[in-house]
Amino acid sequence: MIKMTKRALLAVVAAAPLMANTAWAEGLISIIVNDPANPYWFTEGEVARATAEELGYEATVSAHRGDTNTEANLVDAAITNNAVAIILDPANADGSVGVVRRATEAGIPVFLVNAEINESGIAIGQLVSNNAQGAAIGAVEWQRIVGDEANYVELLGNPADNNAATRSNGYATVIDQYPGLVEVAEEVANWDRTQGFNRMQSIIQANPDIDAVISGNDEMALGAIAALQEAGMTDVIVGGFDGSPDAVDAIIAGDLAYTVLQPVAVFSREAVIQADYYIRNGEPMVDEEKQLFDCILITADDVDNYTGPFTLSQ
Repeated sequence: MIKMTKRALLAVVAAAPLMANTAWAEGLISIIVNDPANPYWFTEGEVARATAEELGYEATVSAHRGDTNTEANLVDAAITNNAVAIILDPANADGSVGVVRRATEAGIPVFLVNAEINESGIAIGQLVSNNAQGAAIGAVEWQRIVGDEANYVELLGNPADNNAATRSNGYATVIDQYPGLVEVAEEVANWDRTQGFNRMQSIIQANPDIDAVISGNDEMALGAIAALQEAGMTDVIVGGFDGSPDAVDAIIAGDLAYTVLQPVAVFSREAVIQADYYIRNGEPMVDEEKQLFDCILITADDVDNYTGPFTLSQ
């Protein structure tokens, strides 16, 4: 696995526009994301689309919303439409293996973004955030603010997404070092703000003595904050993960302690660049299939460096 550092991330974001050469840049790049109602996945799709069009390709963005049947139909449509490449945020680590294989066997290179599948050697590239690293820096910041003793809640993402377990395990590597930090509740809220709100409401009723919340993503964290505010528990410390615009606004407002920026704007662009290279050369641009991109902590101290959706400047 290769890893892109913070310095490299910033350099990619600041890179000059790509030069299109329509002599070879032609055909359809099919971009399939999870749910564009979430700003993270919306940015993922729009950055990939813009990069493909900048390079001279036609590009479409569609969404499976976590449903593997919908995902299969969208991949089949890309095959039918003779797509020259597919950029896919897989719906399920196991359940998406078959559709990736089907596209590959049809001669269409597949580049996965954001989430991995549990099989190597099918996709040309799997470009994801370094979730373990991101969870660790988030948990260190969370513990620094919360202290050595607290009753806390963890909100987890979709169990079918390996990122959920990776982040939770990353949190545990830090938090478990402090016996005084006691987890009083753990709930799956499937990356969703409404579910985060509902789960937090139920937790508050059963465990009113809560000091902190650590969340697997910003949407769940923002839902939890809304429930806590409704209950008058505005002193509860909440940490997020994603680096969404709404999370940044919540940091500025003093409602969210921090977020961990996932460089989705970077690796979505990079996936299309690598797809373009493969289309032109018939071989991968990067030797390693699985590529990790480091996350960046955002706090009130550096929130002013947030210059656009999921983008941090120097």
